[in-house]
Amino acid sequence: MLPAKFPGDPLPLVEFKASEVSHIALRDVKGCLSCENKPCTYICPSQVYEWEEDTLKINYVRCIECGACSKVCPTNILWQYPPGGYGVTYHY
Repeated sequence: MLPAKFPGDPLPLVEFKASEVSHIALRDVKGCLSCENKPCTYICPSQVYEWEEDTLKINYVRCIECGACSKVCPTNILWQYPPGGYGVTYHY
């Protein structure tokens, strides 16, 4: 088994090579404040989305590229695959 990459790493068999630029963005940052259920915070299996006070923090380096976040919030989350050479590699 690969060692955990950081404390609390939920996916130790997944390797990430993060781009310097996030592949996830929000159309309207303030729109998240009025979102009643905030589904992005619980649908993501790798805990990319996290609230810090009144700000939604996007830890894009943890993204496993499943795209679930863009399915539960298609109007505000702008998700795309990372640029070539970056992103996730799965080890079996």
